[in-house]
Amino acid sequence: MYTHYSVLKNEAVDALNIKEDGIYVDATLGGGGHSSFILSKLKKGHLYSFDQDIYAITRAKEVLDKVGNNYTIIQSNFVNLKNELNKLGVSKIDGILYDLGVSSFQFDMEERGFSYRMDGPLDMRMNQDAQLTAEIIVNEWPVSKLIEIFYRYGEESFAKQIAFQIDKVRKQKRITTTFELVDIIKSALPQKILKKKGHPAKQVFQALRVAVNDELSVFEKSLLDALDMLNSDGRAVVITFQSLEDRICKSIFKEKSTLDIPPGLPIIIKDEAPFELITRKAVLPSEEELNENNRSHSAKMRVLRKR
Repeated sequence: MYTHYSVLKNEAVDALNIKEDGIYVDATLGGGGHSSFILSKLKKGHLYSFDQDIYAITRAKEVLDKVGNNYTIIQSNFVNLKNELNKLGVSKIDGILYDLGVSSFQFDMEERGFSYRMDGPLDMRMNQDAQLTAEIIVNEWPVSKLIEIFYRYGEESFAKQIAFQIDKVRKQKRITTTFELVDIIKSALPQKILKKKGHPAKQVFQALRVAVNDELSVFEKSLLDALDMLNSDGRAVVITFQSLEDRICKSIFKEKSTLDIPPGLPIIIKDEAPFELITRKAVLPSEEELNENNRSHSAKMRVLRKR
């Protein structure tokens, strides 16, 4: 049985400031850890949870059923959040939580191809009905595009060397497994990099996962839609695991919580920005949590409140 660890669970649910009769959204159901905790605090309220992964939904439903029945699971990408909720007659919400990245059990299932530590097919799809896989990108996308995504989504300094090495190998045979790709990445890197702490394939695997699932643009659109749907005093809580996601969150939160007043105007500003930034600095996992779950180490949480 694959396990799931909910990062910053107490901190995230506390930050939502849950009202017993409120309407809440977990945009990233995963193993159901955050959802079940939110559900436990609702009496007359309702929880809507999104996930694309049928395995995650099946697992999470078992967890949620033990807590209550005032919830709805929506099998859809959270980019469709506004449309899917509108279909159910929901136009306003009291809070939303995003726990971005890959669920623990998805990493631990070698057949999903997310992990560079286990041999499996080059898949990386969060929605297993989607057409695009990491294998297609690695074998069929032009070298220029590979370089672009390795730089942009993985912040990989050796993007060119890795992309050219992939191209050299794929001209001989199709690259189909995670370990094949790991070996190619290693062969493209200098020894001084291979000797450094951390896995040499981490950034390329991250880049491929982001590209397969179009994670950055999907998150940005979804978050903007969610903020539009927040009731007064409603909160958006976002947990990120990589700098690109955190940058998007930080930028949107800053924009929404700042009044755009031209400098030098001789007037007294009485208006307030429509949102209030609750977290001036990102909330990080405690030492206790880091000891329990090493995957928490890159987590950052930010919170925004609708005035």
